[in-house]
Amino acid sequence: MTALLQHPGYEEEKLQRVADQIPCREVQAGTLLSLMGQPEQCSFPSIFIYGHRATGKSHVMNVLLKELELPHATVSCVECVSVALLFEQVLLSFFGGDSASQLPRSPSLSDFVRIYRQQCSQSAAKQTRYIVMEKAELLRDTDANLLPALLRLRELVEDNVSVILLSEIVWDKFRPNTGCFEPILLHFPDYSKGELHQVLSQDRHPSYSAEFYSSYINILLGVFYSVCRDLRELRHLAALNFSKFCEPLEEGKAKESDTHKLWKNIEPHLKKAMQTVYLREVSSLQWEQMQEMEEQETKTMRGLSAHTHVELPYYSKFLLIAAYLASYNPARTDKRFFVKHHGKIRKTNFLKKNEKTSNHLLGPKPFALDRLLAIFYSVVDSRVAPTASIFSQISSLVTLQLLSQVSHDDQLDAPKYKCAVSMDFICAISRTVNFDIVKYLYDFL
Repeated sequence: MTALLQHPGYEEEKLQRVADQIPCREVQAGTLLSLMGQPEQCSFPSIFIYGHRATGKSHVMNVLLKELELPHATVSCVECVSVALLFEQVLLSFFGGDSASQLPRSPSLSDFVRIYRQQCSQSAAKQTRYIVMEKAELLRDTDANLLPALLRLRELVEDNVSVILLSEIVWDKFRPNTGCFEPILLHFPDYSKGELHQVLSQDRHPSYSAEFYSSYINILLGVFYSVCRDLRELRHLAALNFSKFCEPLEEGKAKESDTHKLWKNIEPHLKKAMQTVYLREVSSLQWEQMQEMEEQETKTMRGLSAHTHVELPYYSKFLLIAAYLASYNPARTDKRFFVKHHGKIRKTNFLKKNEKTSNHLLGPKPFALDRLLAIFYSVVDSRVAPTASIFSQISSLVTLQLLSQVSHDDQLDAPKYKCAVSMDFICAISRTVNFDIVKYLYDFL
């Protein structure tokens, strides 16, 4: 694809290095080269490059400028929280620290233009100078005259300078109502599935063959491509889960050609990783530690209870949580936990002489149906009508032996129950509905 990067103003060796670093973006790089022209020629005053996140805009621009050794200043609009920092960064990159020190404390656009023209008179540009503005959509929140001035900066400073804006939004959302100079527009499309596979396959581990890593990327894209097409996020996921993919090889249970065994080993791990796509709530090391802890828990929690906590309906989980609280909390503590304006009540006021033993050691105590429902309506995070569906779910919990009925069958007015699940199981249930049950247990106050 290097033919797309052929240009009479640059050496073929430099163009080859550029092509090697920007796979699947040779067309866009070739278009940029044609817009930029030869280094000594005047380029377009302003170019607007737009596309979704992680489509290679900044990467292609930085590779071109560095490998072709063109004078440039790269400014991040996120880091430059004021126009003073923006002006200082441009002057520092082109003319050195002496020029940036001439700026006043709160420089205006005219101050920047004046100092820039002074420096140009002392050191005229032999090549086109490029100012690259990353996250350019933030310029819309600055002074109204800044964006129009940048678009025609060449006229203001009388120098061979070109401003390149990189943004994730289209130009129509930039254009001021008063009108301004229209830049040249260049779109970077999203990577296709085949292009993502080609780019990600270049990050292969040196200990394994290219075919093996390519098959791993193919599996990864088969799982995540429907929900995530961000190159940076997919690259992070590929690096995070590759060690799990290689476990059967390291243990000697499979070979590189045993794709089915490797897929069976990595499939549940990738499904769990899908829950954290884009979130990055934990670091890579913390994610691996969490997976190890979950594997240990699943080994100890086998049988009916370990399986059914995933299959329970949403409100059945809250009914089971309410039943556990009713079984292990004294009835007189309900006001403390479930009434908002209960006043200041200390645990010492509750404690009796015969209540020195933990309720969890004594075992679950029976509770009435009305108390179960009262706690349920207090802990559930939405309004629920007392319909027949709620009562049928209580019967289902009894059938599953997660609750046990301790009253007689003929006692219809006030049946009593006991909760029959363990502490580990109810904590697992609580995590699935984001409920911190420990805060509501009397034994852990």
